[in-house]
Amino acid sequence: MSRQRLVVKIGSSSLTTKQGALCMDKVAMFVKAIAKIKHAGHEVIMISSGAVAAGFKAIGYPTRPVTIAGKQAAAAVGQAMLMQAYIEQFGSHNLTPAQLLLTRQDFSDETRYGNAYSTLSELLKRGAIPIINENDSTSIEELTFGDNDMLSALVSGLIHANTLCIMTDVNGLYDDNPHTNPDAKKIHYLPYVTEDLLALAGGSTSKVGTGGMKSKVSAAHTALGLGVNVFIGKGEHAEALIDILAGKGDGTYVGSFQHEPVMPTTKQWIALHSKISARLCIDKGAEQALLYRGKSLLPVGIVSIDGNFSKGDVIEVCNTKGVLLGKGKANMTSEQLSYYQKQQTVTTSSKHKQPVVVHRNEWVPYIKETMKR
Repeated sequence: MSRQRLVVKIGSSSLTTKQGALCMDKVAMFVKAIAKIKHAGHEVIMISSGAVAAGFKAIGYPTRPVTIAGKQAAAAVGQAMLMQAYIEQFGSHNLTPAQLLLTRQDFSDETRYGNAYSTLSELLKRGAIPIINENDSTSIEELTFGDNDMLSALVSGLIHANTLCIMTDVNGLYDDNPHTNPDAKKIHYLPYVTEDLLALAGGSTSKVGTGGMKSKVSAAHTALGLGVNVFIGKGEHAEALIDILAGKGDGTYVGSFQHEPVMPTTKQWIALHSKISARLCIDKGAEQALLYRGKSLLPVGIVSIDGNFSKGDVIEVCNTKGVLLGKGKANMTSEQLSYYQKQQTVTTSSKHKQPVVVHRNEWVPYIKETMKR
């Protein structure tokens, strides 16, 4: 088995008792499974839920709090309890865990996004086990990932993982709700995520978690788009991750499971996390060059500019019919672009070298690019 880089996401329901307390036996089991895959030569990054579920009883809540302040207070206590459990358990396998608490701002800011990548890469190089969770104690609702399923998908792309393992208390995806339909059939393999599947997947049935099967399917869709294959299912024994890599996991495999090209980190940031500063409308020739001939965007093909932007800002590009084609990082300011457009009316020589508005390496299409024959 070739060496792989795995992201393993463990949900709250997989780590806690029915009453919501942290279950040390479950923690120990997952740690043992990760230790086995790590000692087999693979790299592992964990996305671990469970902070709120682990901490709310410790500060006197009889049940999981529903207010934002209550959840954040419980997370502040529970995160320390969760990490202490991991430190003790990984220590028995001579492995060192490392904690990273991330927020949406860490992804939307390009510098912080790059720093997160550098930190994770160095930790893996040093043989540590990065354990990532959302910073629930300080995140505001409007700027959260929504659940750790999506966080795991974004991290798997960021770190260029081969496989994302989303561990849950259900053994994979079904063609109907298995809780209400005893004849529901399990789906063992899917090459890709369809709109029908997204509509079919339901919400969370757990009292201690936030992400249901719909969030897992959505996360799988995002991960696949970044070049990462996905497994969704159970992992309740020490050989679980070994079995998953061998194709014998108790769940659903999603993706081609070939060596798909991973979207470069810079393009991931542009595609998923950047803010749009302006929009450009381009003519048919520029559209053909961008989508079919692998070219950069030049001033000559731009019909109109909507908004102002600086060099390094991200701008959207549409055609004359208003169809969005993609987005990319500006290689000049909007003022410079206007200047070059005026210059274009002065000289029509094809020998006049055109400056680049959006470079090919910093362009992300909304539709799949093809080479036109």
